[in-house]
Amino acid sequence: MSKAFDPTTLYGQLGLQDGPLIVDLRTAAELEHSGEFIPTAVRVEPDGIERWCRRLTTHRQVAMYSSDDAASNAMATQLESRGISCGTLTGGFHEWRRKGLPTVRIRPEYRVPGSSRWVTRERPKIDRLACPWLVRRFIDPHAVFFYVPAQAVRAEAAGLAAEPYDIADVTFSHRGPRCSFDAFLDEFGLHDPVLDQLADIVRAADTATLERSREAPGLLAISLGMSATIRDDILLLEQAMFVYDSLYAWCKTARDETHSWPQTKGVPA
Repeated sequence: MSKAFDPTTLYGQLGLQDGPLIVDLRTAAELEHSGEFIPTAVRVEPDGIERWCRRLTTHRQVAMYSSDDAASNAMATQLESRGISCGTLTGGFHEWRRKGLPTVRIRPEYRVPGSSRWVTRERPKIDRLACPWLVRRFIDPHAVFFYVPAQAVRAEAAGLAAEPYDIADVTFSHRGPRCSFDAFLDEFGLHDPVLDQLADIVRAADTATLERSREAPGLLAISLGMSATIRDDILLLEQAMFVYDSLYAWCKTARDETHSWPQTKGVPA
């Protein structure tokens, strides 16, 4: 493998849809010992590399980290045979953490990483769309979400083996002035300045404190409009993923960009 991914450079692309796909190749024992993983990372067991590579549908670059050179080389061979550029994270997970870059706390009680299940009230607006986006993009890409009638959330949680969120008196819900999005960040120890900026917007839109964020009224308007347009909650979530991808990218790369008319001569609009 000729490519190496510098942790700081990779962090600059973290969460962006054209950034590298991050793959955690550590063994289960190593994962348990560290207690954390890199946000957005897909977990692949070393003995499942060939099967996972066969199912891979992306042609994004792949950045992997592992303490086992054999596992890294095996994945590189599989990916390069398909024309997918790949390489290893310089210094591995240890260097990522040493630099103080964000991590996700492993929570086996919620089946994170790998197979978490979540349920909440139907007809989502803000939090109930923002939280699934956060989980699928940064915590557990394989997470499954259910929307059910409000009065049935607790009963359905037991039947579906799913964790309830954004209802009263559960772990993943509002805490004082903070909303369920904040609870997910706290419970998974996900501390990142960009996600904190996004959390400010979500919180203001979700808690009727629009004056606290100039972007919150726009998010609220888009969310209510989508809800009025799309009656199927799962389809609504699928459409909302792009909205939050875009909002996250704006927070990370485009906050200082402006757009005006009439165009100043020689300056792109």
